Amino acid sequence: MRNTHSRHGVQAIARAAAILRTLEGAPRGLGISQLAATTQLPKSTVHRLVTALAAEQLASQDSEGRVRLGSAIARLGAASREALGEQLRPVLVDLRRRLDETVDLAVLDGAAVRFIDQIPAPHRLRAMSSVGELFPLHCTANGKALLATMPVGQVEALLPVRLERFTPQTIVSRKNLLEELSHVGESGVAFDREEHTEGICAVGAAVGDETAAISVPVPALRFYGREKELAEAIGDAASRADKALARAIAI
Repeated sequence: MRNTHSRHGVQAIARAAAILRTLEGAPRGLGISQLAATTQLPKSTVHRLVTALAAEQLASQDSEGRVRLGSAIARLGAASREALGEQLRPVLVDLRRRLDETVDLAVLDGAAVRFIDQIPAPHRLRAMSSVGELFPLHCTANGKALLATMPVGQVEALLPVRLERFTPQTIVSRKNLLEELSHVGESGVAFDREEHTEGICAVGAAVGDETAAISVPVPALRFYGREKELAEAIGDAASRADKALARAIAI
């Protein structure tokens, strides 16, 4: 009897996690029927789990019945981001020393990427973003690195209906963006060639459970001609980051 209860408990946790992961990719919310279809769970099961998640503020349901992630997720996320920054700081510091450029750590936050840590470059002319700031996914190196790890359906759910143009270099064609993401998925490295801010380029790579990314923003004057060097350095850093996070989980 005890083993049966244990199996049922594990199954309930797995199903609740599936619902939360689905909601992560749907910042505008989903109805119970949509959640059931996506998670392939019975509607009655989804309704029961959403009620339980809402009671713990892990999910919320509005007057129209659309379900979103709850406020407790933000609190848990803040604690998780702080721990992630501590675990990966040695990797970020070493990458900054290797390239003499600013190094950023960012995480997926709804339909955007949020910067959670930064090691500034020693140069007077340097690329900087504020920790805590949100940036779009489709035109940033870290954003594209994260999108490239996702199934196309999740990418489509996260992208806005119309891709905003920030500079003349911004990719605003969904077809072209998906083609680039395919290349990023193969190489593991994403580039932003003045697509978000004119005069600023960047290289990025996803790390860990693929909801975080390391990136190196570089003034365009110091970027072009260094793409191979930057790609190799961030690839090495991402590999070290993965190993560091794996060790932390094992402990």
